[in-house]
Amino acid sequence: MNEFSFLVDGIQTMADNPKMLVMWAVGALLMWLAIEKDFEPALLLPMGFGAILVNLPLPGVIGDEQTEGIVTWLFNVGIATSEAFPLLLFVGIGAMIDFGPLLSNPRMLLFGGAAQFGIFLTVVLAVLLGFPLKDAMSIGVIGAADGPTSILVSQQLQSEYMGAIAVAAYSYMALVPIIQPLAIKAVTSKKERMIRMPYNPKSVTKTTKILFPVIVTLIAGMIAPDSVALVGFLMFGNLIRESGRLESLSQTAQGPLANLITIFLGITIAFTMQADRFLNWGTLIVMALGLFAFVFDTIGGVVFAKILNIFLPKEKKINPMVGGAGISAFPMSARVIQKMALKEDNQNHLLMHAVGANVAGQIGSVVAGGIILSLAKVFLA
Repeated sequence: MNEFSFLVDGIQTMADNPKMLVMWAVGALLMWLAIEKDFEPALLLPMGFGAILVNLPLPGVIGDEQTEGIVTWLFNVGIATSEAFPLLLFVGIGAMIDFGPLLSNPRMLLFGGAAQFGIFLTVVLAVLLGFPLKDAMSIGVIGAADGPTSILVSQQLQSEYMGAIAVAAYSYMALVPIIQPLAIKAVTSKKERMIRMPYNPKSVTKTTKILFPVIVTLIAGMIAPDSVALVGFLMFGNLIRESGRLESLSQTAQGPLANLITIFLGITIAFTMQADRFLNWGTLIVMALGLFAFVFDTIGGVVFAKILNIFLPKEKKINPMVGGAGISAFPMSARVIQKMALKEDNQNHLLMHAVGANVAGQIGSVVAGGIILSLAKVFLA
């Protein structure tokens, strides 16, 4: 009888709150994109399933006044109080990255900064549209195409749109092969896309590769103190990789650690996708602004390359498409640039240049996130 009454209560709750059914559909859509379209399945699948879990009519994984549900507990422990999940994920990401192509061609580091232009442009636009500054700053970071940074910044700034921001960040990461070619072609000519860049890498010593993550952490800690946790964990993962003494730990960070944190991060972020807080016009505008930020991050990198070309001799000109790889979506963006280059000229190989810009984008995105947090302290004080 008691179980029957719970069922009746659940059905009545759904009838009174049809938004729950809409969120089930949203969850199903995310799972379909993950399984059928292979769009960031490691995150969209748990996020989609989590969206259904947290929108069941009875307490379940969320809990109530007397009990704390498992998803609520994971959110509080892994994101709300410590930001542990996104930070630990950066250790795994750092262990996956080879900074060799960047160190052999250091000028690619410029594009890791230039391709963050869309973040700050979107912050201004969001404020003009009426968003509170803390929400506008959180929305802008979507443009970096860096899910963990977007989650961490939106959590630290206590944005009410964290769920929408996380969904947008990971969705647009998955859509890099569709969005970036359109954005790049809109601001480049065929002649520019055919520029060849010979790859003559300089030898990078093991000592340089070991010192690089340490030096980057020190510099980031001085110029953007609020980025030091993001940059530090990313660089620590890379240091494990490059030390040459911790191969088993490097493999653990790249595989089991990154996979485990990804699973929990995806299903935990769904805590913010409860129907009452997720389904509103603000969410749709956030998704649109996130797309704007992502497109203009790409365009920022491309336009910066075009500006540099004005001052460079013909034999040293940069293919502007490489600038578009300065976002954080590694290695997807680099692969997109390579495919676009080969489509224009089947002998034009830009992959290693694009990889250099792409790994610079990893650094640029976390530093940009730290700068946003530093600015927030000034303007939200």
